[in-house]
Amino acid sequence: MAKKKAASKENGQALVIVESPAKAKTIAKYLGSGYRVEASIGHIRDLPQGAKQIPAQYKGESWSNLGVNVNDNFTPIYVIPPGKTKQIKLLKEQLKKSDALYLATDEDREGEAISWHLMEILKPKVPVHRLVFHEITKDAIQGALASPREVDEQLVRAQETRRILDRLYGYEVSPLLWRKVRPRLSAGRVQSVAVRLIVQRERERMAFVSGTWWDLLGNFVKQSDTDKGQSLEAPLVSVENRKIPSGKDFDASNGKLKNPDLLLLDGPAALQLAERIRNGEFRVASVEDKPYTTKPYPPFTTSTLQQEANRKLGFTSRRAMQVAQSLYENGHITYMRTDSTTLANVAIDDARDLVDRNYGKDYLPAEPRVYKSKVKNAQEAHEAIRPAGHPFELPEAMKSKLNSDEFRLFDLIWKRTIASQMADSRGRRIVVTIEGEGCVFQVSGKTIDFPGYLRAYVEGTDDPSAELADQERTLPSVEVGDVLRCTGLDAKEHSTQPPGRFSEAALTKALEERGIGRPSTYASIIDTILARGYVFKKANSLVPTWVAFSVVTLMEENLGSLVDYQFTAQMEDDLDAISRGERGHIEYLENFYFGNGRDGLKKLLENKIDEIDPAKIGRISIGTPEGMPEVFVRVGRYSPFVEQGDRTASLKEDMAPDEVTMEVALELLDQAERGDEPLGLCPETQKPVFVKVGRFGPYVQRGTTGDEEKPQNAGLLKGMTPEEIDLELALKLLSLPREIGPHPDSQEPIIAHNGRYGPYIKCASDTRSLPADISPLDVTMEQALFLLSQPKTRGRGAAKKEPLKVFEGVSPVTEKQVQILDGRFGPYITDGTTNISLRKGMMPEEITYDEALSLLAEKAAQGPAPKKKKAAKKKSATKKSAKKTPAKKKSATKKKAATKKTTAKKTAKKKS
Repeated sequence: MAKKKAASKENGQALVIVESPAKAKTIAKYLGSGYRVEASIGHIRDLPQGAKQIPAQYKGESWSNLGVNVNDNFTPIYVIPPGKTKQIKLLKEQLKKSDALYLATDEDREGEAISWHLMEILKPKVPVHRLVFHEITKDAIQGALASPREVDEQLVRAQETRRILDRLYGYEVSPLLWRKVRPRLSAGRVQSVAVRLIVQRERERMAFVSGTWWDLLGNFVKQSDTDKGQSLEAPLVSVENRKIPSGKDFDASNGKLKNPDLLLLDGPAALQLAERIRNGEFRVASVEDKPYTTKPYPPFTTSTLQQEANRKLGFTSRRAMQVAQSLYENGHITYMRTDSTTLANVAIDDARDLVDRNYGKDYLPAEPRVYKSKVKNAQEAHEAIRPAGHPFELPEAMKSKLNSDEFRLFDLIWKRTIASQMADSRGRRIVVTIEGEGCVFQVSGKTIDFPGYLRAYVEGTDDPSAELADQERTLPSVEVGDVLRCTGLDAKEHSTQPPGRFSEAALTKALEERGIGRPSTYASIIDTILARGYVFKKANSLVPTWVAFSVVTLMEENLGSLVDYQFTAQMEDDLDAISRGERGHIEYLENFYFGNGRDGLKKLLENKIDEIDPAKIGRISIGTPEGMPEVFVRVGRYSPFVEQGDRTASLKEDMAPDEVTMEVALELLDQAERGDEPLGLCPETQKPVFVKVGRFGPYVQRGTTGDEEKPQNAGLLKGMTPEEIDLELALKLLSLPREIGPHPDSQEPIIAHNGRYGPYIKCASDTRSLPADISPLDVTMEQALFLLSQPKTRGRGAAKKEPLKVFEGVSPVTEKQVQILDGRFGPYITDGTTNISLRKGMMPEEITYDEALSLLAEKAAQGPAPKKKKAAKKKSATKKSAKKTPAKKKSATKKKAATKKTTAKKTAKKKS
């Protein structure tokens, strides 16, 4: 019945619901007039976000803050966010006009849950069909319509269990971090483990001791060749049968050789050796020529796509997933959340046909390549990420249809898919060994005889030196016994390097290898740890903050199982077992939360508020200098600082932990002490003037905290260092804002300032930023008048700025244009009514229409903005409005304060 009804809609109308407007628009192209396609715009129900959203009947319950009734089979309390009410109303109205409902949300467990929530809210009385497809093409949509299924309850339970698990973890552990480390922190099942990985790598870098060694780089040519002959450049590998060490031969904890039998040369010894053997006789001792083959890489999964987009295109994980989402929703690639490397037979045929036509039969293997996926999770798509449709769209034909990011990612996916069906690459690795004067030199080369799949695709790497070493390198033709003449010997110094920090690609790879979390969630995890201040970016590396150190220490010492890698990976396996119906979700949640014979989350957290000493977990030892007290970094309530006994010094927020060496820490402490010594006395006030270093950098100060008047501070101008500040310069900085003189037309004073966003001048309400080559300390009247005569570029009175991004669709709530504007405090999204600033790490070009709507709905759910409340309060407080409008009823607190004030006045009157 379902199949017959689904296959044709000549009579009546069916409602098709997807998650996003972009997906709805694409699907509508492939359906007839008998279908209306609408979007839910993501989830339409979720657990309450904060006390305001908790239904009144549950507010008195002990578990209400969790939004999950832990005493009744972990029943979740679902609410509709205020921003989604209008969309649900629209869907209900459309459903009334329909004789069938098709739920076409994504095919993973998150999409399955959205379909289930839609059924729960809409309560359809018409037949319901679940449509599943992994690409948005005409064939795929028609195929899904021909064979719909029901909503998979097991996938729904798995998603719900994951949501409840994350809620219990986050809402129970986060308050502990607020109390013991810093407010507004958060803990999470995958998030906390990701932070631990990054902190552990930084600990290794901090403990690392570099080892140094010298060797020789020799240049050799055949004795018979002229000076124009190609030379062999070979490093020294041994002297008198003693091997020269390499980086792996040094102990990272002390910088010393692990094997004392190795020959450790210093600079003078290397130079002396070079002088001794320079005019010696050398011969080719051996030439090894070994053939090799390499196989193509499998098609992209979610994880490998994120990694390659980061390495090759410089995309963050978030940006890669957003661009991939757009490509999928517009019908250009298959579903981008998948762990599978399998390709459909039709895709393999398309790829092989393209290989044959574009590269020739030599590049086409005899049999199709089949990649076996290790994935066992029923909730994941069962095909790799590839170009959608049949035959594949060519990148050249897509260039005009896609924006720059979309085209670059599509091109990457297309090439990887084609390369996966190409022939092996073949070549030879050649190693030439040169001996003479008791020394052995060795050089390696690589020749590619047949590029195979490398014609289409070369995978990137996280290690630039490894990538360089893997490139083709042709050696001159030599044979065993050839006599060589040494034309040069250079002594080279080498040092071992600490383990590299994680890039987004490397962190994604590390999490996936450990089986922690889902690759489709890694982008949001990285966003979260950046936004919460656990890490910051330095170039392409993720650097942990001292707050991250403190949080990881707390978790390791008190809640070890929650950040244990194997325990977290097992959680993922358990969720997969629930999705396959192999494990009960209630039993699993009971084990996690209550323990049932072992320590569950609730037991682990008991008494932790009293047991954990914040001073202990907030101290990270830097070391103990000889004859002096131990040096620590302390994680303060607002900023980190260095501590040694009674001495303290602030640390810059952007200083990487491994940069805070003992030498740096002692210098900062000494500098802070010098800051307690004044540069001199201000001749006008006779107050001492200091140079100090705070959490935001160095500044000058006039006066001390013990004075009756508050000390005056002034920041250093860009490019200034504390060392160059003397009393005269400090007083100039403290003189800001400085009056330059009256404007010749208005007679208003022109004043030079050093503001939060840099130096500027101001005349009445008119302001202009100062260019980099003009200082507020010496800007002239002529320069100021010229700047004030130029058009304003920001603030009130400035020409209206063009939007940073305008989305195609309007808001379903306000029916106004959704766009990203550049505001005073940075970019923000607006729908004409609700505004929300972009979170840390978000780039305007990366935000999709659906994500913009989701963020606006989230902001709308929080209620009116504080700014509006303040404005209303201010207005009602004016005398004029007080006469015209009746006084509002005072709150109990205000009444109490007023009564107290009246009583005090009466008492004072009686006494007088």
